[in-house]
Amino acid sequence: MTTSTVRKRAATGALVGLALGDALGFPTEFNAVPDILAKCGPWREMELPRPAIVTDDTQMTLALGRGLRTAMERGVLGPKRMERPVREEFVDWYQSPDNNRAPGRTCLVACNLLKSEGRAWQDASQIGSKGCGANMRVAPIGLVPGLDDEQRSGAAQLQSALTHGHPTALAASDLTAHAVRLLAQGAEPTGLVGLLRSYAVENRTRYHHRWLGDLWTRSQDPTPEHFIARGWDECLEVLGRLEDAVRTVSPETDPCLATGAGWIAEEALATGLLCFLLFVEEPVTALRRAACTYGDSDSIACLAGAFAGAHLGADAWPEEWAGRIEYRGELLGLGALWDA
Repeated sequence: MTTSTVRKRAATGALVGLALGDALGFPTEFNAVPDILAKCGPWREMELPRPAIVTDDTQMTLALGRGLRTAMERGVLGPKRMERPVREEFVDWYQSPDNNRAPGRTCLVACNLLKSEGRAWQDASQIGSKGCGANMRVAPIGLVPGLDDEQRSGAAQLQSALTHGHPTALAASDLTAHAVRLLAQGAEPTGLVGLLRSYAVENRTRYHHRWLGDLWTRSQDPTPEHFIARGWDECLEVLGRLEDAVRTVSPETDPCLATGAGWIAEEALATGLLCFLLFVEEPVTALRRAACTYGDSDSIACLAGAFAGAHLGADAWPEEWAGRIEYRGELLGLGALWDA
């Protein structure tokens, strides 16, 4: 963790940005762009709703953050030490009366199965699902200090696999956490897509046996390497589209048209990144662009907010917005812990 990372408070910036994007996109999800414009006015002037209510995206990010905090208080982060508290936090979220924000079906089905103490988590994992619920919540893995590359990659994939077991969900979660980490550490946004493509190529056939166990055997793949490579290949394809889009897309057009609507993991990553990269030094504009999309607006905007906040830090967000976001105290608490 560099001095500059701490000074800009990247963890606080990323968590608050994620929640702000989530709250901004909550009212526009499932809406066509003309309907959003009719309801909200010009997209560059979209205002944060009052009250600034978030969705399951932020709720599950906080659940993962709490689980990680508990695991790391107990010692070095490993799969067994991480799985239990994160699983418990996900089940608590599932059973909470506040779980009323249009959560994804995969998370609901998997968390219901995770309730059973005697069930291996691999038997709860939805092996066919690569919904964006896997990587909308993964930012904490990129923000906690003290993890090596194997821990960070394994942990990102494990938290996905507890609910979304599709190899593309695993790879997209790993890439999302890696992107947050690179930006928090000061990587230049102009080179980010290239760094992510290199990372995907390097990890293409690396199956994390220690973290994932026999998850791959639930699929129809002949080997664990074949299983995980399918996920990385889909991510590499969308990163290629993202690379073209960054150069060619007009900021005035819906970014979903270039990199996908974001309902699935690799498209949520790419479209969230596109919104951030179109407005690297204008984080609020990036959130507004992400929220004014025909796709999964809250998840796209929450990812754009995590990337922008990791890059620019806590001061990226106007106090008038940051001061009234739901769960503000908990977001700031985890951010302060990891920025320290």
